Amino acid sequence: MGVNRRAMLAGVTGLGVSAVLGGAAGAQVEGLSRITGAAVPIAPAERLARVAKAQALMKAQGLSAVVIEPGASMTYFTGVQWRRSERVTALVIPVEGELLIVTPHFEEPSVRESLAVPADIRVWQEDEDPAAPMAGWLKARRLAGGRIGVEETVRYFVSDGLARRLPDARFTSGSAVVRGCRMIKSPAEIALMEIAAQVTVAAYRYTHSKVELGMTPADIGAIMSKATAALGGKPEFSMVLIGEAAAYPHGTRQRQVLREREVVLMDCGCTVEGYQADISRTFVFGEPTAEQRKVWNQVARGQQIAFETAQVGTPAGAVDDAVRRYYESLGYGPRYGLPGLSHRTGHGIGMEGHEPVNFVHGEATKLAPGMCLSNEPGLYLPGKFGVRLEDCIHMTAQGPRWFSKPAASIDDPMG
Repeated sequence: MGVNRRAMLAGVTGLGVSAVLGGAAGAQVEGLSRITGAAVPIAPAERLARVAKAQALMKAQGLSAVVIEPGASMTYFTGVQWRRSERVTALVIPVEGELLIVTPHFEEPSVRESLAVPADIRVWQEDEDPAAPMAGWLKARRLAGGRIGVEETVRYFVSDGLARRLPDARFTSGSAVVRGCRMIKSPAEIALMEIAAQVTVAAYRYTHSKVELGMTPADIGAIMSKATAALGGKPEFSMVLIGEAAAYPHGTRQRQVLREREVVLMDCGCTVEGYQADISRTFVFGEPTAEQRKVWNQVARGQQIAFETAQVGTPAGAVDDAVRRYYESLGYGPRYGLPGLSHRTGHGIGMEGHEPVNFVHGEATKLAPGMCLSNEPGLYLPGKFGVRLEDCIHMTAQGPRWFSKPAASIDDPMG
């Protein structure tokens, strides 16, 4: 029998935190209150230290400047929270001295609102070339004839426009500079990610208690998102896969309705002060079958193997290799073959849900204190179901530490 999520939540008394399920229908999320009060935003002094580190890396690599577009990297260095469009806004980090931000004239006041560090802001008008103020600024500082790094997500028309204005410059990748800063998280960043994980775990526990027969992925995902918001997090994604759909890591268009003894795979995360959590839980509605229990336990063991292998100085790819050796010993695969683990064992995480570096075969980057990664070695059985257990870790000098405690068992999936 189907369940209407509005009817299910309507009239529930909360503790001063409201959530709207859509339209004019209002409801409160029972028993939930914000747990983000300890979240401390990144301070301007830390952003300046990031710029200084980037400039030291640029000097060591012989770069005169690095160009960055709006997104996580621009926010990381400057605090500016902006969007990309055909109208160019860009950050230039010189090897020495103050930063440059170029933006349309009419956007300047809005860009300044989130700017957290000193920067020279140059504007361009709608009938002008946005590359001109960048090129002129670099020429005035005698940086136009050097090697200019371009962050890996910068769009071609932006870098090409600047290159046309600077024929004597040599353009190259600036990713080593940006990655060299962003891959190693500070204590302040890790603290925010810990809070994001706490919010997500608490939302999972609430949501799990509300799951009922006949629900759809949208029903369950709506509860998760509203609980996350009530707890003070910004919902990023609330993916829910039911039954056979759980065998396909990122879902299917098949209609899904929850029935007895079906697997429910949830992959959810939120952001707190710009830093993300990414956690997956798999449970069974009702009594698990013997096969469901066996596969769940195998995934839990795979997650533990990944954790044990992830030691400082170990190549990131070795973590993926260790998990696959275990799975192949059970008859899965080989490699990415199905039934088995069809994706990498984990990915970097921080301001973005997916960042370098990854737990994937062949990745030679050695794990170092401050790196943060997901640990998610799922198993997928096409035509049946899938299981994914995902918790993120951060590397310390003593080894990996969990952001969220792994699920205890298929009978106690939320802890």
